[in-house]
Amino acid sequence: MADPVRALRALIRVTRRHGPPGLALVAWTMLACRRVRRQLARGGLDAVRIPAPPAGGTDALVRLALLRCGGNCLERSLVLQRWHARRRVDRTVVIGVSPPGAGFHAHAWLDGDPDPHRRELMEILRRPAPPTWL
Repeated sequence: MADPVRALRALIRVTRRHGPPGLALVAWTMLACRRVRRQLARGGLDAVRIPAPPAGGTDALVRLALLRCGGNCLERSLVLQRWHARRRVDRTVVIGVSPPGAGFHAHAWLDGDPDPHRRELMEILRRPAPPTWL
């Protein structure tokens, strides 16, 4: 469990810098990450249902909250995909794996984002945003 005093200070900083809309976005991001984790475990990609994020906030704030909540690359990519879809931007989640013999590694990212691992991996799946999100 994270230090409660440290967490409270972080929430105060977010509220000072971004106001209540920023705080709502951080809360949405952290809850969405937890929800995606559970949904993936229960039913895979087809089970992922994320409610729309609140209005306001920035991409950087969503990414920072995702780093703090400890989601893996697939969870982060799906939450970011939903964030972009709220703004009517269709971003594709890409999943890649390492070639045989190099030890197995899998990674997910949003198409178009810079990612240092993408050159080492072979794409196995491209998942556009669900039409209901756009």
